[in-house]
Amino acid sequence: MRKTFAWLAMMSIFLAGSPVVFAEEGGFKPFAIYLDGASSENHYVPSGWMGDYGDLKLNEKHTDNPYSGSTCIEVVYNAKASQGARWAGIYWQNPPNNWGTRPGGYDLTGSKKLTFWARGQNGGERVEEFKIGGITGEYADSDVAGIGPVVLTAEWQEFTIDLEGKDLSSISGGFCWATNLDVNPAGCVFYLDDIQYE
Repeated sequence: MRKTFAWLAMMSIFLAGSPVVFAEEGGFKPFAIYLDGASSENHYVPSGWMGDYGDLKLNEKHTDNPYSGSTCIEVVYNAKASQGARWAGIYWQNPPNNWGTRPGGYDLTGSKKLTFWARGQNGGERVEEFKIGGITGEYADSDVAGIGPVVLTAEWQEFTIDLEGKDLSSISGGFCWATNLDVNPAGCVFYLDDIQYE
């Protein structure tokens, strides 16, 4: 049966507008966006830089105090309003740079939640929103869900986005965060780890 499911997943790549099927026999298996910087289990790409993208730096292989494994994600936001937007964020997308203009994404039907761990460099860093889905366009995401605003502490904390009742049949925007200059006037540095659908 595993071969059958693998074949179905492969075939879905070639069907225009159809997302890659991930649901497996026996129920939904954990589906990682990020486990470790070099993990072969990572899915989606942090390609959707938004707003004041020039204010951002992203390091997917930060080695200082990860939650688990050998690395975590470091996000640096300098709040200089480089593009005049006064806010910034990043989408993890499939395929990369997909803003709903082409087929892609994953069928994550069966997932009940997305969990992730986060901490701030000093504590008090505010992220206005963490979410999944929400990309619009010809090949729009099938749904959207999120939490926020979130004020981080200097210690790792687990966060959960509830996906009960959501249509996850086609999700190109696998994970996203956004913040702004008003709530972080001096900028902020924060860290993410173990981001996955369950």
